[in-house]
Amino acid sequence: MMQEITENKSLSHLNAQGEAQMVDISNKEVTQRVAVAIGSVKMLETTFAAIQAGNAPKGDVVGVAKLAGIMAAKQTAQLIPLCHPLPLQKIEVKLTPVPSLPGYEIQATVITKAETGVEMEALTAVSIAALTLYDMAKALDKGMEIQSIRLLSKTGGKSDYNVQGC
Repeated sequence: MMQEITENKSLSHLNAQGEAQMVDISNKEVTQRVAVAIGSVKMLETTFAAIQAGNAPKGDVVGVAKLAGIMAAKQTAQLIPLCHPLPLQKIEVKLTPVPSLPGYEIQATVITKAETGVEMEALTAVSIAALTLYDMAKALDKGMEIQSIRLLSKTGGKSDYNVQGC
């Protein structure tokens, strides 16, 4: 589901001259902020079966992808130029097998107490977990598809966001 873009919103990462800038959050209130992101990796049934059975050539695909997602969330400010470094209190990455896909759904939940949200950290966790799953299983299936990485919800800031049904 795509959100409509409000026409009169300005881009906070651009100054009056149109140059990139880090947003000043020094006057914002510290609140608990939570973001949840999701995505999936679709693969051949044989690849899915091998991962489920623990028979992938590179080892524990799900465990390594989960750890990579957690590590990625912690590095978001170093990966995305204008993101603020944040103290993260919780990062949870879940990889759920979905036989009907076949493949895995990846969900990341990130929590902080800070002046700005953790949407980018949650999205980064899902993205890197998906890329790691791909890397770990590409010997079995080079045609895997990383699909639909998106924000499901965010709370704790000036505006909350929640996809219906989340």
